[in-house]
Amino acid sequence: MGIWALGINHKTAPVAVRERVAFDPASMSQVLNTIQSLESVSEVVVLSTCNRTEIYCSSADTGPAEIIEWLLLHHNISRHEIESALYNLGADEAVRHTMRVASGLDSLVLGEPQILGQMKSAYAVAQEAGTVGAELGRLFRQTFSIAKRVRTDTAIGQNPVSVAFAAVRMAQHIFADLKNSRALLIGAGETIELVARHLHHAGIKKMTLANRTLARAQHLAQEFHAEAVLLEDIPNVLAEADIVISSTASPLPILGKGAVEKALKKRRHKPMFMVDIAVPRDIEEEVAELADVYLYTVDDLRDIIEENVRSREDAAIQAEELILAGVEHFMRELKALDAVNTVTDLRSHIEALRDEQLEKALKQLQNGADPERVLKQFAHTFGNKIMHRPMTALRKAGAEGRLELLDWSRELFQLDGDDTPEINN
Repeated sequence: MGIWALGINHKTAPVAVRERVAFDPASMSQVLNTIQSLESVSEVVVLSTCNRTEIYCSSADTGPAEIIEWLLLHHNISRHEIESALYNLGADEAVRHTMRVASGLDSLVLGEPQILGQMKSAYAVAQEAGTVGAELGRLFRQTFSIAKRVRTDTAIGQNPVSVAFAAVRMAQHIFADLKNSRALLIGAGETIELVARHLHHAGIKKMTLANRTLARAQHLAQEFHAEAVLLEDIPNVLAEADIVISSTASPLPILGKGAVEKALKKRRHKPMFMVDIAVPRDIEEEVAELADVYLYTVDDLRDIIEENVRSREDAAIQAEELILAGVEHFMRELKALDAVNTVTDLRSHIEALRDEQLEKALKQLQNGADPERVLKQFAHTFGNKIMHRPMTALRKAGAEGRLELLDWSRELFQLDGDDTPEINN
């Protein structure tokens, strides 16, 4: 058995292909048990997200090929449709890939933290389904440990690299506690949805979403327990907003200097933080001239993001070093485990031979046979039984010129030493 990782991700396949091989979370336990039931598969964990579908398994050499055939059949997809997008990694490459994924080094956004939680969930589901054993258990425990070290010992996740996250992080710098702040979000697209999500995670309790279509704003507001209004209602709610973040597709500004001035008077000039993510701008440029307004544009955020990306790339180099050390440590442990298994199997084999001959010897003694003759016969037969297979293998190795096996045998049995080796039970 060996460790394998196979799948597709955002780097190898477009979303149209990725969505065809994704797994429904509701059926994941059944999927895991079905894969484990394949003849060559011993253990399995499946990770399925919007950006990747990956199968981690402990299996024989033929395991990945068997899993791929099952995957094609299960999703009713032809080989030529996904063959170029599939990757199949074994041994230390599989271990390194698993650790890189968990650490956010293989993510669309370098260093993003969500993937670690997703991997932990996938592992927990596999544990509950009973498809995790010693090898994958050891792999994922080591992987989570390395991912934690990457997160704590490097700066890979400390700086925002998305426009939405950068906007929220800037708000956190200006307002010490967002729990007591109110946000007005203008628009209801993907960017504003992401902003709302980040604000919600940051602890903000009061949000108002303004959109050209009220139904869309209401749908989004429902998720975050927010208020929904139309764009034309913005003057009525603007004075209540400490944070204003706008991202629409409007060709003309939605928020002018005059409206902001009126809002500031109602607020008694309490400062307002504004981020205009839209291109073209949603907020008039002249708003920045107001003394109590901190207005940032998408260009301001991009400068921050570019700097942060460079910072993450530097941190990624450190992370790769931690992962490399983690891979080496894991592979040593795995080899040590293989040695333990070999020793256990060898001991069991010898004990079986011994018990077989001992039973025969005891029967002879019970039947009155001469004890000395029985003991000599037991020792002779037991010795021959133990040495039969190794001697046959050594003769074959000599005939084939595999001299390294002969050298290893001399080292194993200490045949070049002057002293008789001690035998430890």
